[in-house]
Amino acid sequence: MADTRQTLWHILGAGSLGTLWATRLFRAGQPVRLILRDAARLQTYHAKGGLTFSAQGLRQRLQIPAQTLNDPEPIHRLLVACKAYDAERAVASVATRLVPGAEVLLLQNGLGSQQAVAERLPDARCIFISSTEGAFRDDDFSVVFAGRGFNWLGDAQESLAPPWLDALTNADIPYEWTSDILQRLWRKLALNCAINPLTVLHDCRNGALQARAEEVSALCDELVGVLKACGQPQATEGLHDEVRRVIEATAANYSSMHQDVAQGRRTEISYLLGFVCNAAMQHGCEAPLLNTLRQRLVRHLASRGLPGD
Repeated sequence: MADTRQTLWHILGAGSLGTLWATRLFRAGQPVRLILRDAARLQTYHAKGGLTFSAQGLRQRLQIPAQTLNDPEPIHRLLVACKAYDAERAVASVATRLVPGAEVLLLQNGLGSQQAVAERLPDARCIFISSTEGAFRDDDFSVVFAGRGFNWLGDAQESLAPPWLDALTNADIPYEWTSDILQRLWRKLALNCAINPLTVLHDCRNGALQARAEEVSALCDELVGVLKACGQPQATEGLHDEVRRVIEATAANYSSMHQDVAQGRRTEISYLLGFVCNAAMQHGCEAPLLNTLRQRLVRHLASRGLPGD
């Protein structure tokens, strides 16, 4: 592979986390290309004058180069930062541009989409990311860095870390390479399933779940059983305590799923509750509370005119 300092980062998905990574890498001197849907989006981007990055009250506009899906430029390293339900289709749209041995970093919530993409790209190295960082868009092509978190990266097929991870350190992107990324993804999946659906159904901020401790604890009990049945016992250690800590630490925040519903956007229910419930069924594990929660959420989404998958 070429010198990692010269390897382009192609960013597919101009949402909050995709633009957060793009702006930090670009500010650190890394070559970055945004991949946008079509010529109309590219024109809108140029009219905006680039990406705006906001952190700690400071705003900076960055003229990061951008291109469309059908640009002929070969892709050596691709960060896929779109929603889980769009990931496979998005990667398929640029698959012919990937060079043999390309690295594809998958920054999606939940589980299921990462495996689907990896199966579609047998000649690429797929690296999964579990992130707790917070960001939101306050305008089109404008991202606000809302909460410093952490990123775990790993390859489910190969434990050896890639040589370019220092690029993340230089870009002030906190990370750790892990040989068991699936454990991290299962853990985050459980956290999301214990918190996000309830905030939607009760239309509340995360902190309001402190008054529903018994409901949350019962869900955690069931999640522990499912994760153990799925061969992920380490992902269950201290789960109840961590869920309580997350609820307390993010008390003033609305969950990402609540924000999606409030703004009339499709949720990632299939890759969160849907994945857990299907996994429980496949492993013969009873999960009545989780299945009921999924059904309630599907009905609620339907009442808002949103899909339940």
